[in-house]
Amino acid sequence: MADSTADSTTAVARRGHDTREALLFGGVYGSVLACSMVAALSQYGHTSRASRRYDALWLLVTALASALAHGYAHYIAEREPHRRWDVLRVLVDEWPLIAAVLPTVLLLAGAGWGWWPPKGVEYAAFVLNIVLLFTLGLVTARWSHRTWLVAAGTGLVDALLGVIVVVANAIIK
Repeated sequence: MADSTADSTTAVARRGHDTREALLFGGVYGSVLACSMVAALSQYGHTSRASRRYDALWLLVTALASALAHGYAHYIAEREPHRRWDVLRVLVDEWPLIAAVLPTVLLLAGAGWGWWPPKGVEYAAFVLNIVLLFTLGLVTARWSHRTWLVAAGTGLVDALLGVIVVVANAIIK
């Protein structure tokens, strides 16, 4: 009996820690995914409203597929017995990845709907995702009680991931 109480207490504590990890991992992964997809989809210079709607849809589909794949990989990699609805819980835990791409999806879709010009919107998407990466690094480091200097450094390293995608896109083009 004491062991089950200790196990449940550990599981609750681990879940709280895992939420922060999931937020950082999913947010960083989603933001880098968004940068990469925008770079790949804008490679051929299609800047019509229809192509921006297409880009938004593909980004959303890719994010959903990535979240499903990552959640499913966690589910099958766990070495403990599973209850019936555990697979749904694991998939729901991937929400930060989806949430991280939604601003870029909205930016691309907005260009597709005529809210702003579709030409050059990829540059705004790059800046948006680099800012998101910096913010995720800064916030999660502060949650971990790091100093402001260390938190800013963490944010800069996270933002560097987005910059790498932008630089690679410029070199590849």
